[in-house]
Amino acid sequence: MRKLSVFNNVSLDGYFTGRDGGLDWAERSDPEWNEFTAANTGGGGEIVLGRVTYQLMASYWPTPAAMQENAGVAIHMNGLRKYVFTRTLKKTDWANTTLLHADPATEIARLKGEPGEDMVILGSGTIVAQLAAAGLIDEYQFVVVPVALGAGRTMFEGVPSPLPLRHRRSRIFANGNLVLWYDPSK
Repeated sequence: MRKLSVFNNVSLDGYFTGRDGGLDWAERSDPEWNEFTAANTGGGGEIVLGRVTYQLMASYWPTPAAMQENAGVAIHMNGLRKYVFTRTLKKTDWANTTLLHADPATEIARLKGEPGEDMVILGSGTIVAQLAAAGLIDEYQFVVVPVALGAGRTMFEGVPSPLPLRHRRSRIFANGNLVLWYDPSK
């Protein structure tokens, strides 16, 4: 069975987006961090996204600016298969993208049962919360960015009950980022 992971940034005060929905606060580039992010797919070879995160990424990664600023990551992102949960989008221009209009838990359970590579959710807090509540996430990778935002959105808004997790490992980077790996406590 295919595995589903989450790879998301989170501020010290628990937000994964800022008050305006932005993610610029998470950009903390240095050679060590850049090497890690270029090599790390968050535990998956296919990406799962909600519409908002998809539109944010699709407006950047397939562009000449992305190729100029970070060619390695751009080539990788553009080549990966992407599944996008949406109620409104009818078509996509980003290569290797499949739009999914059904219930996320139903679709992910189906995809996990099919042959293919492991999957990772990037951003997409609403999707994370729904799939966490359904018990479909196999691993969480949280990048704790040393910044306090004061307001924003949490990744688990709407989870109906506590979600116990078991710490697996950690890694700290020179830029201050801390990556924490957790598995669900089942």
